[in-house]
Amino acid sequence: MPVRLSMTVNGKTITAETTSRTLLVDLLRDELRLTGTHIGCDTAQCGACAIHIDGRAVKSCNLLAVQAEGANITTIEGLADSEDNMHPMQSAFRDHHGLQCGYCTPGMVMAAIDLVARHPEPDDTQIRAGLEGNLCRCTGYHNIVKSVKAGAAAMKK
Repeated sequence: MPVRLSMTVNGKTITAETTSRTLLVDLLRDELRLTGTHIGCDTAQCGACAIHIDGRAVKSCNLLAVQAEGANITTIEGLADSEDNMHPMQSAFRDHHGLQCGYCTPGMVMAAIDLVARHPEPDDTQIRAGLEGNLCRCTGYHNIVKSVKAGAAAMKK
C-alpha cells in the first residue's frame, strides 16, 4: 500500500508516494534522482549514504523514508550554491586532496560538516573519531583529516 510523504529536501518541499518499506537512500536516489548520496554497504557500516536530517548527519541506508516525514533534509547536492560556489568543506576536500575515487566523499563531507558544527576547531583525534563511521578505501585518511581541518577553518569565515 503506497504511503504519501512530505519533507523538505535541499530547500524544496517535496511530496512522494512510496512504500512503507522504502529506505530513505532509495527514495533520494531512485525517486528524487539525488544520486550524490551513494549506497556502499546497505548496512550503515561505510557512511557513503550520509545526509543531514534536521542539521545532523545520518546514514540514509539505515532509515525508512517514512521516518523522514516532515524532516528538513540536505544532501550533498544541496550544499553548493552552484558548481562555481561550493560549500567550504567541499572546496577543502578538493584543494587538500581528500578524495581519490570520490565514492565516499559525499558521505565524508556531510559527516565532516556535522562534526565541525559540534566542534568548530577539531583536532586530528576529534576528526578521526568524528569520521569513524565513514570508510574510505583509497586515501588512507591523512588528506581527509587535512581537508576537514581546512574546511573547518574556512567555515568560520
